[in-house]
Amino acid sequence: MSWGTELWDQFDNLEKHTQWGIDILEKYIKFVKERTEIELSYAKQLRNLSKKYQPKKNSKEEEEYKYTACKAFLSTLNEMNDYAGQHEVISENMTSQITVDLMRYVQELKQERKSNFHDGRKAQQHIETCWKQLESSKRRFERDCKEADRAQQYFEKMDADINVTKADVEKARQQAQLRHQLAEDSKADYSSILQRFNQEQWEYYHTHIPTIFQKIQEMEERRIVRIGESMKTYAEVDRQVIPIIGKCLDGIVKAAESIDQKNDSQLVVEAYKSGFEPPGDIEFEDYTQPMKRTVSENSLSSSKEGKAELKFGGKSRGKLWPFIKKNKSPKQQKEPLSHRFNEFMTSKPKIHCFRSLKRGLSLKLGATPEDFSNLPPEQRRKKLQQKVDDLNKEIQKEMDQRDAITKMKDVYLKNPQMGDPASLDHKLAEATQNIEKLRLETQKFEAWLAEVEGRLPARSEQARRQSGMYDGQTHPTVTNCAQDRESPDGSYTEEQSQESELKVLATDFDDEFDDEEPLPAIGTCKALYTFEGQNEGTISVVEGETLSVIEEDKGDGWTRIRRSEDEEGYVPTSYVEVYLDKNAKGAKTYI
Repeated sequence: MSWGTELWDQFDNLEKHTQWGIDILEKYIKFVKERTEIELSYAKQLRNLSKKYQPKKNSKEEEEYKYTACKAFLSTLNEMNDYAGQHEVISENMTSQITVDLMRYVQELKQERKSNFHDGRKAQQHIETCWKQLESSKRRFERDCKEADRAQQYFEKMDADINVTKADVEKARQQAQLRHQLAEDSKADYSSILQRFNQEQWEYYHTHIPTIFQKIQEMEERRIVRIGESMKTYAEVDRQVIPIIGKCLDGIVKAAESIDQKNDSQLVVEAYKSGFEPPGDIEFEDYTQPMKRTVSENSLSSSKEGKAELKFGGKSRGKLWPFIKKNKSPKQQKEPLSHRFNEFMTSKPKIHCFRSLKRGLSLKLGATPEDFSNLPPEQRRKKLQQKVDDLNKEIQKEMDQRDAITKMKDVYLKNPQMGDPASLDHKLAEATQNIEKLRLETQKFEAWLAEVEGRLPARSEQARRQSGMYDGQTHPTVTNCAQDRESPDGSYTEEQSQESELKVLATDFDDEFDDEEPLPAIGTCKALYTFEGQNEGTISVVEGETLSVIEEDKGDGWTRIRRSEDEEGYVPTSYVEVYLDKNAKGAKTYI
């Protein structure tokens, strides 16, 4: 099958068909180009989606990704990012292997088609020119033959007419011969042109057109093969990334299978565990019989008169109120209201609850103690451990920097032309000084950490101390410093501002600031460091000094001590070494 023999007379249709083939190829190129744009857009949207849900650095979200479920989600986001990268690979490969290649081929195809059809039109024009020459010679031959016949008839007519002179007859005869000669010449010319035209026509239909049409056919077939190969490449580009996409999906499945609900539950415990134990049971208060009121072992002051009792129950179990009105004995003489109010307005109230005031002030000002003493024991231990680890990393970094400076100095000593060794002494001394500072800082935090870790095994005793007001007492009471307690969930229960406290003082000031008996000593302590008590409620101590302990640390980092009958206050627990009396009420059973 050949277009040259089968379609020898379909030049125009072949021209239209080949143009349609190029249009189809360009349409396919446009299709692939739009597909690459979709892949790029899809990959961009996937990347933006993955970036949108990535945890922000140095934020609370980043801390949440310690849980296995969050880690799996983060792995999913990373796999989706890789998944998006494969779609970018699809776009790039389709662009380089299909779009660019086909666009170049289309230009070559157009040029080849133009050349072939130009040759075809040239052959057509040539055969048409030959045909016109043939027609022209044919008409001339026909015209000359007709004129020769007319000249012959005219000569015969003149020759038969007796009235015509001999000269006229001779003239007509010569004209007839001339026309016959012209007709013979036209006949010869026509015959020659006809033979040449037939030769040209045969070559045109049997040589030129078949050759040109064969080239056009081969061109069209190459176009068809090329578009088929491009479609295969189109599929192969997708197929090549399927294994990698499968690995991305496998990674998501693996991340999902790595979720450990038990581990996440343990992390929740580690994150929020306070180290306290729930408060003990509340004893029954029997009002049918007169009973002796006892003062809580955790009170900051002891009063001979019984104080009003705060009943705890339900949700208020962890709430200990700071100011409680005292119950007045029938024999007790109450001072006039105006006198007490003037005394309250003109004198500074005696603050028995320094730690509560300090805590409230810290919470309001947003300040955090350096030793994290405002946190529950377990959370404090974690913060101190994290601080120690960070300081060790900084020490290692400074040591590496010092070693690098030392090596550089050695190089300068061996090769003075490279630099002055003395110029590095300042940097070396500075690095050494930084290391010493960091080590001192680390030792300080390690001491606090050791103190916390030494207390953590006795958390049950600490919790019993916290709820000790309920244990072993028939009538639990609450003192002014009850506000200093922590709730079992590790959070402080201060909810009243200084203004609300003043309002309570103004309305319930009956006997809040009466003189109270001093608390009994529950042990002794030795000052490990010198402490300057500059804030109200604190007391200054000198290293090596021995003092009496009247209230041990409640978990907030402060211990109440006494130097004499009238001089007492709080010092940081880490600054003293406590020796508790085993027989003292409310004291721990260890030293």
